[in-house]
Amino acid sequence: MTRRLLADLGGTNARFALSEDGGPPREERKLAVADHPGVVAAARAYLEGRHVEEAVFAVATPVGGDAITFTNNDWHFSVREAQRALGLERLTVINDFVAQAAAIGLMSAEDLRVLKPGQPQPERPLVVLGPGTGLGVAFVLREGGVPHILPSEGGHASFAPQDALQAEILQRMRPLHGGHVSTERLLSGPGLLQIARSLGEIRGRPVPVENPADVSRLAASGGDPVCAEALRLFSAILGATAGNLALTLLAEGGVYLAGGLCRNLGPLLDREALLAAFHAKGRFGGLLEAVPVVQVLRPHTGLLGAAAYRPRLTAG
Repeated sequence: MTRRLLADLGGTNARFALSEDGGPPREERKLAVADHPGVVAAARAYLEGRHVEEAVFAVATPVGGDAITFTNNDWHFSVREAQRALGLERLTVINDFVAQAAAIGLMSAEDLRVLKPGQPQPERPLVVLGPGTGLGVAFVLREGGVPHILPSEGGHASFAPQDALQAEILQRMRPLHGGHVSTERLLSGPGLLQIARSLGEIRGRPVPVENPADVSRLAASGGDPVCAEALRLFSAILGATAGNLALTLLAEGGVYLAGGLCRNLGPLLDREALLAAFHAKGRFGGLLEAVPVVQVLRPHTGLLGAAAYRPRLTAG
C-alpha cells in the first residue's frame, strides 16, 4: 500500500490530506499559511510524525522547475530539498488549477450547480477558473477521449473594463499596482474588497470594510447598497472573464467556476449579471450560447484532483 500526502497550497490556506493507492482524500485539514514558515514545516505539522512514500503538492503559482515561489504569500521552496526533508520517494508539484481541473470529471451532479445549460461538445476543450486569494485558470483538452490539462496564468492578463464604471475603477487601481492591473486584482478576495472601496469613493459613500467578508456581510444584510453593487460588479467581471477564456480556446466543452470564494458567496453571486457579461461578446456572443456554465459546489476539490493526478515526472 502506497500512502500519498496531498496538499492544496494557496495564498492564504494550506489544505492537506492523505490518500492510499490512488484513493480519495481523507483526514483533510486546513492550516493557515501565516502560521508556518514554509511548506515543509506545514507538511510536518499535518503529518505529526506519520510516514508517507510520495506526495502531490498543488501550488498557487507557476510550476517550471525546482524552485517554487508563491505568488500571493512569502513561501518558497526547492522541490528536491522538500522531497529529501520529508523523506519522500517521489514529490510531484503541479499548479493548483491543474488539480482543480483534474477533479472535474470525478464529481457527481450533486457537486455541481448549472448556472447556464448548454450543449457541451465532448471532444472540445473546457475551461476551469476560480477566484480566491488570486485567480486560478486551467484548460482541459479532450481530443481523442484522453484529457490533457494545460496550466495557465490567465489571471495575470491585463484587466479589460467593459463599461465606463469599470474603466474608472481601473484608473483608480493603476497607481496601487505600478500601472499594470491584472484581472486577479479585481477577481479575487482582495479584489472584491478593492472594488467595494473604489465604488465607495466614486459614489461618495465610503464603506466600512476591512476584508472581503465585510463586503459580503453588508451586502447580505442589505445594510450597504455600495457593497451590494460591488457584488454585482464582481459577478459581471467574473462572467466577462469566463467568456474571454471560453473564446480564447473555443472551450465548447463548458466553463467551470471553482473555488471556495464563489461557493461561499451563495446567492450573492449574481447569476444574471454573470451570464449577461459572459454573452456580451459582440459579433461572437452567439458562439457562446451553447457553452454551459457550471459552478463547482464540492469543497476541497484541489485535494480530490491531487489524489487523482498521475505524475509524469518525478523529482530527485
